[in-house]
Amino acid sequence: MTYYRYQFGYGFPSVIKKLMIVMGTVFLLQMVVNHWINFYLGLVPVLVWKKYFLWQLFTYIFLHGGISHILFNLLALWMFGGELENYWGSKKFLFYFFFCGIGAGLCTVIFTPFQMVPVIGASGAIYGILLAFGWLFPNRPIYIYFLFPIPAKYMVIIFGLISFFSSTEGTGGGIAHLTHLGGLLFGLLYMAYPIVRQKIRREYYKRKWSQKGPRGGDYYH
Repeated sequence: MTYYRYQFGYGFPSVIKKLMIVMGTVFLLQMVVNHWINFYLGLVPVLVWKKYFLWQLFTYIFLHGGISHILFNLLALWMFGGELENYWGSKKFLFYFFFCGIGAGLCTVIFTPFQMVPVIGASGAIYGILLAFGWLFPNRPIYIYFLFPIPAKYMVIIFGLISFFSSTEGTGGGIAHLTHLGGLLFGLLYMAYPIVRQKIRREYYKRKWSQKGPRGGDYYH
């Protein structure tokens, strides 16, 4: 138990396993029915706005553009998502996965409303998972290219900066950097929300009790 607590993945939790199976099955379907499926189930912002293809905000997560694309996403999902699912539980992790994935899609649709090129892949949700991992385990060493150790918090910052500066140049290399940023943003909103809510409640009760008199009565003017 002590050994595995500091390793990635920690087996194949139920949600991780099911997500990997669904993504693999959909990828095989893509190979059979050709690329037309990308325009129907991938995320095409102009179709979401003009044709109301709202389901694309969900379905685009399960499509991928090639064997290297899906293998990288599945590896990241297992390495980082497996530990999050064990830490949070299956229901909370599944909600977070789709919260970040759909949120990343919303950012893409809002900021590139006239884009005709389909956005596909679970990378937006994966980036949200990376942020949560860096938030919960900030000093956990990540080996870049399996050689160079770097704390998880710095890895998230580096990936975020790369996506930010790359997004200013469009989808270079076929990579939807804006979608990655959307996943990071929604992940940050999710992780920071309890802290902000607690602070707001603390300030509320602090002001409320500051209006009480020394014996618990109200001040009268």
